[in-house]
Amino acid sequence: MTASQGSAERGGGSPFQGLSGYWSGGGTVTLRNGSTERIRCKATYAVSSTGAALNQSLRCASDSYKLDISSNIIFQGGGISGTWSEANHNVSGTVSGRASSGEISAAVGGGAFTASLSVRTHGNRQSVSIIPHGGTDVASVAVSLSRG
Repeated sequence: MTASQGSAERGGGSPFQGLSGYWSGGGTVTLRNGSTERIRCKATYAVSSTGAALNQSLRCASDSYKLDISSNIIFQGGGISGTWSEANHNVSGTVSGRASSGEISAAVGGGAFTASLSVRTHGNRQSVSIIPHGGTDVASVAVSLSRG
């Protein structure tokens, strides 16, 4: 049995299984004015032994943009809920949505900021998409990460 199989069994089918560890990569930030910037990101995931709780840290930076998000999420009955905060812009709020094996779809919000969040994981590759709906000059963030 591999370590990931043991984690999957302990996680009882949790969509968070297989996320633990350090991920890095890059992507683009698209601003509302149409300009784009390349961005580099590092993510760290810590999954509880039951697989029901996830602590996540995502740090990204481009030439003019920085993002430092921390979140704490719980999985129960196919749904997720939790809290998030972003240190550079001093905003925080809630997370809610659905999760299944390899995919998380959520709505995040706090104050004037709202966004759709999608995380898709396949093996050691992950794509993260954030589409803000208000409260920022960012139109989208798209990042591809690899575990390493």
